[in-house]
Amino acid sequence: MPTVRMASAHSFPGRAQRTRWLRAPAAAVVLFLVLVAAVLGGCEYSYDDGRGELPDAPAVTDPVLPRDPLENEPVSGEELTEWAKEVMPDAEGQVFSTNYGSVERGHSKTESTGQLPSGTYSLTLACRSERRVSFTVRDAEFALVDLSLRCGTSRVNVVHLSKDSVLRLTVEVRSDANFAYRISRI
Repeated sequence: MPTVRMASAHSFPGRAQRTRWLRAPAAAVVLFLVLVAAVLGGCEYSYDDGRGELPDAPAVTDPVLPRDPLENEPVSGEELTEWAKEVMPDAEGQVFSTNYGSVERGHSKTESTGQLPSGTYSLTLACRSERRVSFTVRDAEFALVDLSLRCGTSRVNVVHLSKDSVLRLTVEVRSDANFAYRISRI
């Protein structure tokens, strides 16, 4: 009588052990990389640069007051004159041109100075509006200043005129605004 094998032809006892041996090194490498990343992630590099420790920062106890929402609303009449005096305090040096005024939403205003002798000048610009105001200052050839100013602050620019020039100042606005400027020699 023929004999029957008890083991299946597809069952190899060495195959299961070989699969375990292949998975074990891969798991060990992954575990090693995770541990190295955790250890190195917590490292800190420090060195002595010769400086002492920084002094403690002073404690600030003054509360910050919120800005008045009406502070940048354009004004007219006597209020406009007072605002212009406030944002254009007395200047050092010789003042050649100063002016202030209002511009309506969507419009622009251009003003010219008299003939200015060559030299270095400070140009102080200020505005009062809920939005930014664009200022452009040109001589006959070039734009010397071209900026969009956030209202509520004054901006001082220094310009040098290599020859006698007449400056044109253009103020462009998107919403109603007040402006003020002063050109003085340094």
